[in-house]
Amino acid sequence: MTSDLQEQKKAQALAYDYEGDSKWTEYWANVLMPEDMAAKPEVRRHYQLKYYQRHVDPELKLEGLSIKKKPSTSTSSEPERPVNQGTSRPRSQPTPAPAASRPLRLDRQSIQFLANAWVLVMAILALFPFLPRGLGDRAYRFTLLGTAVACGHSLYSAYGAPRSWNWQGLQAWLQSVIMGADFLHLLYCIAFASSFSPIKYAVVPVACRALEQVVPYLKRNFNNTTLYRKFLAKPCTLVEANTVAIRSLSANLEVGLGFLLIFMVVTPQRNLVQTLVYWQLLKLKYQSPTSSTYHRDAWTKLSARVMPLIQRFAPFLQTPIGYAKSWFLRTG
Repeated sequence: MTSDLQEQKKAQALAYDYEGDSKWTEYWANVLMPEDMAAKPEVRRHYQLKYYQRHVDPELKLEGLSIKKKPSTSTSSEPERPVNQGTSRPRSQPTPAPAASRPLRLDRQSIQFLANAWVLVMAILALFPFLPRGLGDRAYRFTLLGTAVACGHSLYSAYGAPRSWNWQGLQAWLQSVIMGADFLHLLYCIAFASSFSPIKYAVVPVACRALEQVVPYLKRNFNNTTLYRKFLAKPCTLVEANTVAIRSLSANLEVGLGFLLIFMVVTPQRNLVQTLVYWQLLKLKYQSPTSSTYHRDAWTKLSARVMPLIQRFAPFLQTPIGYAKSWFLRTG
């Protein structure tokens, strides 16, 4: 029983939204290790679990990190080189280049940064009111496509591909990722990319996610540049100081989009499959440890405002609302 509980805690820890946690970004930036070790997924995963145990769930038990090192190619039979006893001038050690002048490596974080920056630009174009309709619709599709690519790449980097492509292998892989923030955002993009007519405000939650991903990368890699200090330092600080407000805004918009899809059922733009899929996604977001705090708060505020009006002016709606609420809160 204890082992099952620890497996569940470990699955929740792996599904935690580390990239959206600014404290995790600072924690990972302060970990000193060689770059080749920091690039290994098992090392990063170990420190994520360690961070989760320290800041989220102290009852999580961790296993030791074992890294296989390559054997040294030098042999003990190699003769020692004679040491020059003269007064020769010592060699000067090369000084490391400053962070601002280092070339941008195309590693996992850089790919995520480029994809999320693309999402931000496309989202701004999609929401721009004076853009031609055809161009705005393309920007809407490109926003969702860029988020899907970023989430898919993040899932592959963290969990890899399924061990086998049969039903058992896919089911085991889905159980490990289904409550993660990246997988839920991927489902979100699929749900709205399949709509017949674009719903422009659907790009706001994915733009909020991209903004949270871009800011820590800019602060970590470009904080010494003149461009960052002159134009980006204050906006990045403002975003980091209002992370909770941004996530609350995203949760409120996602709940509002669910009701908008219900209202669209009685219009020619209705899409019943999209509505059912999206409300199932809202159930997952309500239960997921990465988004449940903000979604529960959004539903609590909505209920506090709407239910007194329904009890006063439309009491006959209480019974169907009760059935809908029991379905929504049912797990599985």
